[in-house]
Amino acid sequence: MAIRVVQLGSARADGEGVRIGTVRRPPRGVPKQEFASRDYYDVWLPQLAPSQELVTQAKAAESDADWAIFERAYVKEMSEPDTGRVLDLLAAMSHTSSFSVGCYCENEERCHRSLLRGLLRKRGAAIVSEEITKSAS
Repeated sequence: MAIRVVQLGSARADGEGVRIGTVRRPPRGVPKQEFASRDYYDVWLPQLAPSQELVTQAKAAESDADWAIFERAYVKEMSEPDTGRVLDLLAAMSHTSSFSVGCYCENEERCHRSLLRGLLRKRGAAIVSEEITKSAS
């Protein structure tokens, strides 16, 4: 039982469980009833996505310094009480359920999901290691 951190739209791994979209907007041009069948997500949880202002900032980040500014701002957003409770819930569920969280970005290193991975880990979540995730896909 553990959380996988995935790129939405990628093929699902065996035993992945429910896929949670931690994105600001649904996939463009995809009917809602096809989100799951096209491997985007089963459940949408935009509360864990960066605010629209931060999405714009992340897309514009060209340097490590720009990314560090985004990172601090996103971590601050995720420290709000309601968001913290959602992260605590997912961390607790990771010990009894298999599920995944993800975003559309191709490069996880410059995506909020890399930060989400760390935030969940700090809360004690069981997370499938990156090596296992790569070999399973």
